[in-house]
Amino acid sequence: MKPVPVIAIDGPSASGKGTIAARVAGVLGFHVLESGALYRLVALASLRAGVAETDESSLAGIAAGLEARFLDGKIILSGEDVTEELRGEGIGNRASAVAALPALRSALLDRQRAFRQPPGLVADGRDMGTVVFPDAALKVFLTASVQVRASRRYKQLNDKGIHANLASLSRDLAERDERDAKRAAAPLVPAPDAVQLDSSDLSVDEVVGAVLKLAREKLESQQPR
Repeated sequence: MKPVPVIAIDGPSASGKGTIAARVAGVLGFHVLESGALYRLVALASLRAGVAETDESSLAGIAAGLEARFLDGKIILSGEDVTEELRGEGIGNRASAVAALPALRSALLDRQRAFRQPPGLVADGRDMGTVVFPDAALKVFLTASVQVRASRRYKQLNDKGIHANLASLSRDLAERDERDAKRAAAPLVPAPDAVQLDSSDLSVDEVVGAVLKLAREKLESQQPR
């Protein structure tokens, strides 16, 4: 039986991979997985429970028992809409820290793979193409300079009325990049067969178009002749 096709979009924080994944999935009629949201959910749930970000066993337990749903663009934790709360920089930094723990990553692996449903899946994260879906039909590693990513995040936060400091955002992103790239468990690196795409000078529409072109070529090449 032919496996359900997966398009894996990996990349550093604020590279735009979530936006691109959602747009590509919408055009193709595929399901979408924002894997980073799962780590942010663990970060938020553990913070609320008073669990330290170094308590690997307790964090893995929280991950295994998450009562989380993704519904119409909203993220629900134990019946509460936490979509906006998850986007905070504090939760993002905590998520990056706990994501380095092997037991936590293992606890979320099956949950992520369960999103693979017909007709297909677009999954974004940091290890979608290397660990979670190594057989993905297309692997894209999406990046942009730290300066561009910080500017994008700054604009997003300002548009929501959230005060932010551009220099601080740049520093946080650079530190997160280094932490993600150097962690022992599933480090942030392009898969050997990934297409690397720098979006620093591209619009969202241009990136979506490029990924769709690659996806259609891959999917068509895998159709039975």
